[in-house]
Amino acid sequence: MLRKVINRLVYFFIFFSAHQVIAQQVVNIDTNTKEHIFVNKEIVCLEDINRNLTIEEVKSAAYQDKFIANKDFYPKNYNRKAAYWYRIKVRFNEKLGHSAIIEFFDQITDHVEAYLPDENGNYVKSKAGADLSFRERSFHHKNFQFLINTDKKGEYFYYFRVESKDQVNVIIVFRTVERFIGYALSEYIMFGFFYGMIVIFSFHNLLMFLAVRRRQYLFYILYVLSVGMFEMSTDGIAFQYLWPNQPVWNEYAYGVSLFFLSTFGLIFTKELLHVKIKAPKINTVINLLIIIRLIYFLVCLFYNTDWFKYKFLEFIPLSLCFFTGIYIWWKKQYGPARFFVLGYFFLSLGFIIKIVHILGWSRLFIGNVVGYYSLSFGFLLEMVFLSFAIGDQVRILRRKKENARKQIIKQMQVNAELKDNINKELEDKVVVRTKEVQQKSAELQQKNITIEHQNEELLSKNTLLEHQAEEISRMNILLEKDNINLKTNIEKVREARVNATEVDFEEFSLKYPDKDSCYKFLADMKWENGYACIKCSNTSYCNGKVPFNRRCTKCAYEESVLHDTIFENNRIPINKAFYLVYLMYNHKGAISSHKLSERIGIRQSTCWTYASKVKKVMEDRKKDIKGSGKSGWSKLIINK
Repeated sequence: MLRKVINRLVYFFIFFSAHQVIAQQVVNIDTNTKEHIFVNKEIVCLEDINRNLTIEEVKSAAYQDKFIANKDFYPKNYNRKAAYWYRIKVRFNEKLGHSAIIEFFDQITDHVEAYLPDENGNYVKSKAGADLSFRERSFHHKNFQFLINTDKKGEYFYYFRVESKDQVNVIIVFRTVERFIGYALSEYIMFGFFYGMIVIFSFHNLLMFLAVRRRQYLFYILYVLSVGMFEMSTDGIAFQYLWPNQPVWNEYAYGVSLFFLSTFGLIFTKELLHVKIKAPKINTVINLLIIIRLIYFLVCLFYNTDWFKYKFLEFIPLSLCFFTGIYIWWKKQYGPARFFVLGYFFLSLGFIIKIVHILGWSRLFIGNVVGYYSLSFGFLLEMVFLSFAIGDQVRILRRKKENARKQIIKQMQVNAELKDNINKELEDKVVVRTKEVQQKSAELQQKNITIEHQNEELLSKNTLLEHQAEEISRMNILLEKDNINLKTNIEKVREARVNATEVDFEEFSLKYPDKDSCYKFLADMKWENGYACIKCSNTSYCNGKVPFNRRCTKCAYEESVLHDTIFENNRIPINKAFYLVYLMYNHKGAISSHKLSERIGIRQSTCWTYASKVKKVMEDRKKDIKGSGKSGWSKLIINK
């Protein structure tokens, strides 16, 4: 018994399902029908997963039962990798007597093929879509229109093949040509009003930016232009008028315009509401969101443009702007934020209504027109209230400026009163001070007389002092001459002593105390017969980088004062090297390196090396230094 009940339920379910599959509601059209939108059971669909079905196969009896009833108010292509066939059934109750069209609304649909029967029952193919250039359309309109080939009385099946990378609402509408013309004109007038408002807002704020140079006006212009570009891309107006021969740009238009819309919206929010000052944490969140949005945009642009379809992500920056406005209005009591909040309230409301319309629920409580254009209305109201917010901010700034001006005027009045009081006090003090000055002047006059007598005495004394100064000056000149002669005699005595006897290093250092004195001695000896460049033989020179070096004025070669002397490549202090040569010469090369090290204060090994070098030179120049006395050590210095 239970098995029979189950079998009957199964048979009933199969029968009911089959009835749902093949059942399709017929749409009756007569001469009074100007427009009809196909919804629900008036549309059946077939999913072509491999996208290889032809119209002959689809309209054949084998595929008629494979069409399923539409489960949504408007059909959608849930599987974006497949093609979808849609079928509508129309009954003309009488000959229409006028032309009519079938129109598709969603402008982002990539490819639409319409198969409409003619008077002979043959299906005529027409195609349209966002992937085709605009001039290939039958009607130069932003939507997709297909002309009905016959208006005779009877029942007709219309087939439509739809492919799209994005999920679209397949909104199919029957319209008479007269109705289409009236509707299109009204719609384009509305577009002209909407985009005209965008141009007016942009131009007005451009003038404001040029006048006051506030960045918020510039970002508002960029935001409004981004809104306009997004709406033009969504409505198909941009494709129609901006790039009609480049349909590939339709793949980027939405994503690019949405990126600029959300980015400039966030930046404008920061500038208008002074978020950096009033809410630093929210400002950090906004900056972070801008960076994330930029990264996502670049990934979509260069990696996968298919990700541009996730438009619902723009609800995040929209919500953040809305929250920022509420916070600054509620917490910071910033007046212009109230208009900002109202603008984003209407934009959010338009966004929600648009979603409801896409889901097909807008017909329950609002009209299709309001639902379809809700986001545009929201943007328009938002722009109006944002303009109010900017104007309110300007009004507040003007009021602050006026208050500041009044405060300045008031302060200037106070300053003037203070100035008058001070001047009066100063005048009184001047009178008192004048009397004091007159009294002091009389006293000073008496003192001046006394000072004049004293000056006469000083003049006489100064004359005497001048004579004494002249005598002292004459004596100083004589003393200076004596000092010069004395100094010269001391120098000669010292040189004679150095050359005459062996002296210790301290006494030797009086003659050659430092590097400069040694270099000067070498220079005088080396070039006592005149300078000649060793490279080019030029006789003109200038000072080199190192003191006492000489640089050729012709070839710029700089010759070191140590070059071609026994001290070339010297690594010990030059005055000690002088003393070492002096000792070696006085002892005729017989002094030991240990003794040299003790007297000069240099390591024994270094003294041995230098002593060997000097001893070799002495042997080579025995004839030259023979009979030179104690001063012959200087003849060992210059190499021959």
